Amino acid sequence: MSHRFLSRSRPPTTALTDVTCRFPAGKVTAIVGPSGCGKSTLLLIMRGLVKASQGEVKFLYGDGKGGLAPGAPPRMATVWQSFNLLPWRTVADNVAFGLELAGMGAEERRAKAMDAIKAVELAGFENHYPGQLSGGMRQRVGLARGLVMAPDILFLDEPFGALDAQTRLYLQEQLSTLVEASAKTVILITHSIEEAIFLGDHVVVMTARPGRVAATLDVDLARPRGIDVQNDKRFGELFSEIYGLLRDEVRKSMLN
Repeated sequence: MSHRFLSRSRPPTTALTDVTCRFPAGKVTAIVGPSGCGKSTLLLIMRGLVKASQGEVKFLYGDGKGGLAPGAPPRMATVWQSFNLLPWRTVADNVAFGLELAGMGAEERRAKAMDAIKAVELAGFENHYPGQLSGGMRQRVGLARGLVMAPDILFLDEPFGALDAQTRLYLQEQLSTLVEASAKTVILITHSIEEAIFLGDHVVVMTARPGRVAATLDVDLARPRGIDVQNDKRFGELFSEIYGLLRDEVRKSMLN
């Protein structure tokens, strides 16, 4: 697929060109690339929030339970870098917001919200408001809000980019555990090579703008993974290979 942004005051900007990639069901695919290479634009197109200038997105599987015919749009949820929580709603009400919009009854959505809150280790904070929480806790609320929708595909757009290093590592481990337990299809946008390797089953490396797929690498590290997997020799080899692909692309992006 390809995508161009049009403006009345500036020349057109080509964000993506000739992008072709596959995202295996039940796996985590991480997308890394230089700033401005079109990673988030690609997510928005896959999410159905932006229409590609050329090309299309195809979903080639059902949900495995007869709920979707092959090729039908799957259920999707997104966790963004910005928390996007409603400050006047409690943690439980924020998590249940999507279920409320879907018309689910109050008792059922409260029960589902509490299950999701427990899954992200926020039990006891369900009646707190976003302003009473730390940044890491607010991001866990965002993650619970995505998980509670039981999506077939979970999109993560740099979900830990605004957090401090220690909180980021902790939430990466927590997310890895949740993803492994759920076997969901996850598409992760990140600037962090380490995060892509730690969380991903596959890593898509993109070029500088206009973004293309430079390579797709398999992450052949056993699961479950703890943060100490970064000491594994293979982790270092993958890091070097990905950075080798990105080095010149990062330089190009700084000149664009």
